Amino acid sequence: MAFSRTDALQYLRRAHEQNRLAHAYLISGPSGSGKRALASELAGLVNGTDPSEVFSARAREIFTAEPESKSRRIVVEQVRALAHALQLRSSDGRRKVVIVSEADRLQPQAANAFLKTLEEPPNNSLLLLLSAMPEVLPDTVLSRCIPIPLAADDDKKADEHETQLIDLLGNAAQEKTWSVQQAYRLAQGLQQLLGSIREEIKAGNAEAMKREEAHYRNSTDGAWLEAREDYYKALNESLYLQQRAKLVETLFVWWSDVLRTGSGVARRDLPAATKATDVVSKRFTIPEILRRIRVLEELRDHLGRNIQEALAIEVAFLRIFAS
Repeated sequence: MAFSRTDALQYLRRAHEQNRLAHAYLISGPSGSGKRALASELAGLVNGTDPSEVFSARAREIFTAEPESKSRRIVVEQVRALAHALQLRSSDGRRKVVIVSEADRLQPQAANAFLKTLEEPPNNSLLLLLSAMPEVLPDTVLSRCIPIPLAADDDKKADEHETQLIDLLGNAAQEKTWSVQQAYRLAQGLQQLLGSIREEIKAGNAEAMKREEAHYRNSTDGAWLEAREDYYKALNESLYLQQRAKLVETLFVWWSDVLRTGSGVARRDLPAATKATDVVSKRFTIPEILRRIRVLEELRDHLGRNIQEALAIEVAFLRIFAS
């Protein structure tokens, strides 16, 4: 059963007050469920730090790791640095806390190194792993953490474009065989969605620009107008990248549900897509599903490094959807 973030914090607070906190917790849940916020609140509670500063350089005796390498993985050097920090004596008696964000992106060697810390945690330490895809973690890591699954935010509903993408994926799931042609159709479908998003953003901001221009036309000079045009161009791109990231995240969530079904896990982050993800889970083995999730990670990395968008999507979809 999944917790709300509020209920999870109350449960952990009671355990802390009764001196029953475990040494390691795995906080899992979909995007928007509050994993990072819960980790901040718990770390602040046991460490005496303001929760708003937990992930900042000002936090004392709180050590964090998240994907930083070009491959967007957590590498073994980061894990070794965490282990070393935990071994040092606390300067003021604070409880030491380690937070590993997106723990499912631990490289295998890094996961093995972190396992040693889980097996023999230093005294007065707390280890928090955060993951939207805990099923990807090795069983040896999972078995040494107390799971804290968080429910999806009930107020978060898929927008029109996310729904259209889920429908595209659902239609693909019903195809008996996945071909190169189908992979191209899916890639083109995503690119059409992205094109619609870009045009909607540009149209909305063009209207805002017209209103500003009409209001200030007689009271400002041409330099102001050029500056505002540059501002709206930057805003268009920023809003577009945010919406693109949301669609890529929807792809992750969809394939994560496929993985959960194949692994016998009941939780679904996209209940409306259950029929489709169930069908796809029967088509592939767990290693094959994981390989496709890794391709999505590569796509996210390529888009983040400004590799040509259409090409990156086509290459990734050929590897994911062409059996």
